[in-house]
Amino acid sequence: MTYRAPVKDMLFAMTELAHLEGVAQLPGFEDAGPDTAAAVLEECAKLNEGVVSPLNWEGDKNPSSLKDGHVTTTPGFKEAFREYAEGGWQGLQHPADFGGQGLPKTIGTACLEVLNSANLSFALCPLLTDGAIEALLTAGTPEQQATYIPKMVDGTWTGTMNLTEPQAGSDLSLVRTRAEPQPDGTYKIFGTKIYITYGEHDMAENIVHLVLARVQGAPEGVKGISLFIVPKFMVKADGSLGERNDVHCVSIEHKMGIKASPTAVLQYGDHGGAVGYLVGQENRGLEYMFIMMNAARFAVGVQGIAISERAYQKAVQYARDRVQSRPVDGSLNTAAPIIHHPDVKRMLLTMRAITEGCRAMATVAAAAYDAAHAHPDAAVRAQNQTFYEFLVPLVKGYSTEMSLEVTSLGVQVHGGMGFIEETGAAQYYRDAKILTIYEGTTAIQANDLVGRKTARDGGATAKGIAAQVEATERELAARNSVNARAMLSRLSAARKAFLDVVDFVVAQSKGNPNAVFAGSVPYLMLAGNLMAGWQMARALLVAETKLADGEDAAFMQAKIATCRVYADHVLSRAPGLRDAIVEGSEGVTSMALEAF
Repeated sequence: MTYRAPVKDMLFAMTELAHLEGVAQLPGFEDAGPDTAAAVLEECAKLNEGVVSPLNWEGDKNPSSLKDGHVTTTPGFKEAFREYAEGGWQGLQHPADFGGQGLPKTIGTACLEVLNSANLSFALCPLLTDGAIEALLTAGTPEQQATYIPKMVDGTWTGTMNLTEPQAGSDLSLVRTRAEPQPDGTYKIFGTKIYITYGEHDMAENIVHLVLARVQGAPEGVKGISLFIVPKFMVKADGSLGERNDVHCVSIEHKMGIKASPTAVLQYGDHGGAVGYLVGQENRGLEYMFIMMNAARFAVGVQGIAISERAYQKAVQYARDRVQSRPVDGSLNTAAPIIHHPDVKRMLLTMRAITEGCRAMATVAAAAYDAAHAHPDAAVRAQNQTFYEFLVPLVKGYSTEMSLEVTSLGVQVHGGMGFIEETGAAQYYRDAKILTIYEGTTAIQANDLVGRKTARDGGATAKGIAAQVEATERELAARNSVNARAMLSRLSAARKAFLDVVDFVVAQSKGNPNAVFAGSVPYLMLAGNLMAGWQMARALLVAETKLADGEDAAFMQAKIATCRVYADHVLSRAPGLRDAIVEGSEGVTSMALEAF
């Protein structure tokens, strides 16, 4: 199946919802207006449609393999990664000082989606490298930055995150990898790390591992974790590569999906200790690693949108080609392509509405990130940072959970053929499942939403955003169209449901935390649904105006219809979630453990 980047919808989200022209007025982003975005996306689409996408199915059939400690990636990956790196794509959002292009996240997010739609397994290598670059930009010394960042930006080297250990999954207080200080200021690292994405591969000359470990005598728990750079090959003073460091891949996982991405078990220090370099200060490692994790969490949310788009395109193509049964309205006397059938249209439009809603939410979040980092006014920066941070667990949690629904619908549209691997629909379903798990499960995102983003400030941020949603409702109320009225009804009900839950979380989080956390994931799903639905309401207003002006009628009519489907078929779920959260905790909390 041929993937086509949805450039027009991405540009619509960027220009109409994320106000790209405003982003282009921020210091440093002056050249990043709509014309630049269109040109960049066109080139991005060309590379990913022509080079990266054709390798996706191949990677599922012929995944990465390990032999004698060396990982060989899927045939074609190495060459595709060279082309990707030489095109400057790894450095798209990174500072020009280190060889990057310094483009805003608003544009970078669209390119990230295209790459992940093309090939989720392949895209994981650049994704982790981005995170490593971010961490070193924030906490690395000037010398560390000069040594490692340019080589990662130009794709000569790649980066990893090393958090998880066999006994320490999401609970990083259990990390046992140890770091022994050496007289020369370096550290010797000993321990085992698991689930290391692209922890070993053949696509780059060196791999820069960022590793969480405990210095001897450090405090127990998360307060005693430090962050270290542990390169696969030592780097000499002149920047050339020296001897192999004492870090080795002992196995790679056999997985349900993303099979081409080598998920490594790395052993540190089997031969005297791996040489590590402290990043920042001792015992502040988790703080630095969260920079990587926040960047990666947003990116994983975009992966959810990307796999949804790919599954949608695949399902549409099949529905156009597959002939089965006469239309129920009698419009044709012979069997017709299944896209004529109302239930198939319902499934396809649900897939499309969810994907476009999540894309709009992520694009708006990216623009807030840009303003939070580049706006000259400190108050505006702070306001955008708060908004962005509220949206990150929603972009990650909601977009990935919904990608399971979208990819499952994609299989369903194919019927029995969807269950057959050769059609390719099943791969998207299998690949999507990991997105709700890695970089913090949906429950971890929900804990963040409840604790840090809602209870901590007494619901002030959540209620402030709800007030912005209400302003959009007033715009809808001023319209006299049937679609605006339908959207208004759904959006208003969802906002009120959201506010009820915010009040419940704030009131009960201290006195009855079990009741709150029993509904934490449903709260995340309600909040994500509202945020995506809000953007679809804004999109509806824009599309109606442009349609009245005679601008791109076919696109605007389709956008209006898609927004209406989101309102009626997705946003309408919010009140039910409210009831499950506010009134449904008793059943969950009252069940005795021995009754399971």
